[in-house]
Amino acid sequence: MNNASSLAQSNTPHGFEAANFNCSFLDASGPYFIKRLNQQKIIGIRIDKGHINHVQTAHGGVLATLADVALSYQVHVSATPPLPVVTISLTTNFISGARHGEWVEARARIEKMGRRVAHCSADIRTEERMLMTATGVFSIVGPQSNR
Repeated sequence: MNNASSLAQSNTPHGFEAANFNCSFLDASGPYFIKRLNQQKIIGIRIDKGHINHVQTAHGGVLATLADVALSYQVHVSATPPLPVVTISLTTNFISGARHGEWVEARARIEKMGRRVAHCSADIRTEERMLMTATGVFSIVGPQSNR
């Protein structure tokens, strides 16, 4: 764990653990954390200086990536073994900006699950306010799509 990851880990809300997604892009854009609540998985991130844009809020790409991660992960872990998924479409609606140091959580829901395609939605928020809503459509790839 690098210094940024260890600092973020020490400053995460109760119940969250390091996600360890094993993906170079997500390692660079995070670190991400997971909290498991029964079937729902909440993905969290602490906004740090590397996430901030020129107007001193989290770059929209940071929040869009968080949405994509939360939505796709919810589908991924919805079956055993986990489903390999790729994003077909992602729609984001920005409502407010996240500031440096804020904890942001994404709560995703599967709206409809088929054999090859899943439709999901998510709310991305701080403790105090809604930041973004998102919807996504995901392709279930590989042998599992023939289940």
